[in-house]
Amino acid sequence: MHSTSMLRRFFCFNAASPSVAPSSAAAITSKKKSLVFLGSPQVSATVLDALFNASAEPSSSFEIAAIVTQPPSRRDRGRKMMPSPVAQYALDRGFSANLIFTPERAGEETFLSSLRALQPEVCITAAYGNILPTKFLNIPTLGTVNIHPSLLPLYRGAAPVQRALQDGVKETGVSLAFTVRALDAGPVIAREIVEVDDQIKAPDLLALLFAEGSKLLVHKLPSIFDGSAKVNAEPQDDSKVTLAPKISPEESWLSFDEEALVLHNKVRAFAGWPGTRAKVLVVDDKSSNQNILEIKIITTRVGPDAKVQDNDVNDITFDEDALVFPCGGFTTLEVLEVQLPGKKVTTAAAFWNGLRGQKLKTL
Repeated sequence: MHSTSMLRRFFCFNAASPSVAPSSAAAITSKKKSLVFLGSPQVSATVLDALFNASAEPSSSFEIAAIVTQPPSRRDRGRKMMPSPVAQYALDRGFSANLIFTPERAGEETFLSSLRALQPEVCITAAYGNILPTKFLNIPTLGTVNIHPSLLPLYRGAAPVQRALQDGVKETGVSLAFTVRALDAGPVIAREIVEVDDQIKAPDLLALLFAEGSKLLVHKLPSIFDGSAKVNAEPQDDSKVTLAPKISPEESWLSFDEEALVLHNKVRAFAGWPGTRAKVLVVDDKSSNQNILEIKIITTRVGPDAKVQDNDVNDITFDEDALVFPCGGFTTLEVLEVQLPGKKVTTAAAFWNGLRGQKLKTL
């Protein structure tokens, strides 16, 4: 009973590649330090790729002993159970399916006993997505190191990239920090500053930060393994902490009472998920019909300040390549791409032409 449940819960991918007996693998590479990687989404696969490449170098002092990732989930419109992007990437690289663990929670005793048996010196986390209990943190002898996409102690929490963009920051970065029980509060090994341009969206910035974080991690691994990183890590200044709470779908609505820059930053921050939505009024002067239309706002830029007359304060106009939305403080938001329910993303020009002379107003 015990062994079958282990197979079912952790070794979900055992058909995908031949298993490697840990004893024979350990005998071959007994001199190498043992690292366990935890990550789940596509950005985590970037980090895993860097670790695979670094471990394959002739001078490498470590090996990847196991990978821990979220359990398979329904993707592709829910038709089939798919492994996480990290699990899929590991299998594609020929990593043993028996060493890919997918616990529902990182505190499950069967999982923890499997992890203890591997005797990892270091665990590396990158957007793993599960809270790590003390029982887990006590296992790796040299600690657990997290790649966090902000300049800690700024933007601790679940949505550091989105909240930084929402705030309109000109620079952010990535931090390597030891994991402690308090969220993102451990001592910092290193930080890398990244400049933020005013058009980049959250998915692209996230990918960029994890790419930079991968390089930083590989550069710092020798000091993590020899213990000097722990000695030299810098405690965070709790007086400078800012938080990056999880985003809720209700936040996706745009209110055009706010200034254009606030809305533009929100569109960039919430790109991907949950997106940004707006309700507009479609007015047909010929028939006097009015319909409320819900649209997703995909790409924007801040327009010039408006010289708005009282009678057209709600009118959405079209100029060159953009829908021009009047916003608070006599500002304008230029919308370049939109998406109608159930349709593909379209340019503002194609959307405007599809109105066939009907007018648009903000609500």
